[in-house]
Amino acid sequence: MNQWEGKQVVMIGAARQGLALSRFLAAKGAHVILNDRRSEEELQGPRNELAASNITWVTGDHPFEILDGTHLVYLSGGVPLNLPIVQEASRRNIPLSNDSQVFLEETPCPVIGITGSSGKTTTTALVGEIARQHFALRKPHNKVWVGGNIGYPLIQDLDQMQADDLAVMELSSFQLEIMSRSPHIAAILNLTPNHLDRHINMAKYISAKSNILTHQSSADIAVLNRDDLRVRKLYPEVKGRQITFGLNPPYDKQDATYFKRGRLYLQASGQVAKIVRADQVNLRGTHNLYNILAAIAISAAASFSLQAIYEGIVAFAGVPHRLEFVREWGGAAWYNDSIATSPERTIAALESFEEPIILLAGGRDKDLPWQDLAAVIRRKVDHLVLFGEAAHLIHTALGQLDPDARPFTVDLCEGLEGAVTQAAARVSPGDVVLLSPGGTSFDEFIDFEQRGKRFIQWVKELT
Repeated sequence: MNQWEGKQVVMIGAARQGLALSRFLAAKGAHVILNDRRSEEELQGPRNELAASNITWVTGDHPFEILDGTHLVYLSGGVPLNLPIVQEASRRNIPLSNDSQVFLEETPCPVIGITGSSGKTTTTALVGEIARQHFALRKPHNKVWVGGNIGYPLIQDLDQMQADDLAVMELSSFQLEIMSRSPHIAAILNLTPNHLDRHINMAKYISAKSNILTHQSSADIAVLNRDDLRVRKLYPEVKGRQITFGLNPPYDKQDATYFKRGRLYLQASGQVAKIVRADQVNLRGTHNLYNILAAIAISAAASFSLQAIYEGIVAFAGVPHRLEFVREWGGAAWYNDSIATSPERTIAALESFEEPIILLAGGRDKDLPWQDLAAVIRRKVDHLVLFGEAAHLIHTALGQLDPDARPFTVDLCEGLEGAVTQAAARVSPGDVVLLSPGGTSFDEFIDFEQRGKRFIQWVKELT
């Protein structure tokens, strides 16, 4: 008998993670109560999808009564710990868990876990590509599984995984804050203000992120950004081997990756290897240089071959919704960077271009400061199109505008479709039109992916 057979469990949140874990638990013999505050009508699609499973739906509210007789409560990533039903579960000493925790407890194969304030999705996807290159050469009968917060819950493939496979998973602060397992290889890419609407302050946010290291042992490996002062403060928490990454060579012979004279290097076990030239990389911007250096360090921790690392990098063209080229229209290049849900990520996107920029920014605010982005907009953006709930916040951060200085125009739109139309009216040959919101999508869309898909649709419909 497995640990869930005959147990009553409550799953709060019927998004991707909640649906995948509910299906898994029901298949293991658990009586699953799937609870979501949305109405039955709003959840008709997911309800149809799970109709054949042993799942009881409770919708429209979070009644405490569903905790009666419950052995475990599982949370989707978007469910905050201060939700009253979660606090009540804790008061009743009902353990809390999530899909990533269950996956780490049950997976038969090694796991690489990647977190950070930005760059997680790109780095996770790139490490997955390098791993596939390595497996094709060394372990062709085994599989690399890539998922987690990247948008694909790995729990749904758990029963297919073998001991010699490898899982590469993106982990968010929402998942990490309640986890009591750490992956064999754990990477923290950077730590900058993010999700302060959820975590309240930086100390709690960093505590959640650093939990990826907490439960490692001396046999595990940590990959850390040595250029990030907040990450450097976590060095004492490393229990096993440490590999760092950064732009400049380290001062000592530590295991590390770095950038020098147009090339990316790996230094390990006292040896230095040239990995790839920067002009062979398909990704734009310094932030992506960091992502690639991190991926090299992670690959070294996993003992991937240098050939696989090189071939994985030169073959990698990026991920959807991250500086994704959409089309040429009006003489301009249109890019989808919908995954940029913090001002810092929008700054990184803007710094990736030298062409005149029309920026589409907005969405829902996460209680993050907009002043630094406003300064970069004044330096880099010719035309600014603001949309969604955060439009007026960004406009206020810009302050009084000078008609002879950037941005030369600022337009406020209610939604993204109107912003696309307004950008099309401003476009000139040679421009870059960039959707890089800086806010979340939840004021108008289910997630950044849906926002990006709608943007692509509306841009392709321009005539």
